[in-house]
Amino acid sequence: MSFIELHQLTHIYQQGMEHEHKALDAVDLRIEAGEFVAILGANGSGKSTLAKHLNALLLPTSGHVIVAGMDTLETKELWQIRQQVGMVFQNPDNQIIAAIVEDDVAFGPENLGVPTEELPARVTEALRTVGMQHYRSCAPHLLSGGQKQRVAIAGALAMQTKCLVLDEPTAMLDPQGRADILACVKKLHEERGITIVYITHFMEEAAAADRIVVMDQGHIVTQGTPHEIFSQTAAMRKLGLEVPVAAELAAELRQHGVHLPASIITAEELAAALSGEV
Repeated sequence: MSFIELHQLTHIYQQGMEHEHKALDAVDLRIEAGEFVAILGANGSGKSTLAKHLNALLLPTSGHVIVAGMDTLETKELWQIRQQVGMVFQNPDNQIIAAIVEDDVAFGPENLGVPTEELPARVTEALRTVGMQHYRSCAPHLLSGGQKQRVAIAGALAMQTKCLVLDEPTAMLDPQGRADILACVKKLHEERGITIVYITHFMEEAAAADRIVVMDQGHIVTQGTPHEIFSQTAAMRKLGLEVPVAAELAAELRQHGVHLPASIITAEELAAALSGEV
């Protein structure tokens, strides 16, 4: 059994009302333990709605979401599901509630009933993992956007979550902040084996994933490795999505007769291919 399984997942907002909206339509998806999956899609494609089902912030209108063998429709399982899957949203200010960083990181495990004497060790380890151990006594409002996001991630880690779902975590950050958060997420995946579900509009961030899932109008329309997905430049444009700059440039060069592999998605790959071409 996969760590997360979606079976015919359908979600309808305002069901039965005049303006009901089917955000997800019979979606099937499996995510393996330790996998890094990026989810792409234009606005309104259903990707954020899907993300909120992964730790039962939303419940299916029909279908099922199974997390580590537990069904989100089973009320008695919700507490344990939310320990397994942590969420990080676009705006960290909406998640940080304490006046001191260490108190905010301790909030989640404390509410899970973790013994008080265990909390300092959990907080220290979580902050160390995201490189924020020197800010434990700081007020969150004094931190940068990227630092706040790392505190939000630390809060999930302190609950010893096995899966981290990040819904456009870098959308409000500058390029350096985006790079810092992506580096942090990659470290968690590579060194700690945490399952990552990463929703983003930034194609270069999606390129770091093991697998990309592309959504449109509540459906999964394609999925594959970053090289498989981003080599389909025309199909991605049709869905209202971009591809990494290197992939776009490589496609244009091919149109002008330059012989390049179809799998180029990074600047490094493009530079290497051009060096060979020359």
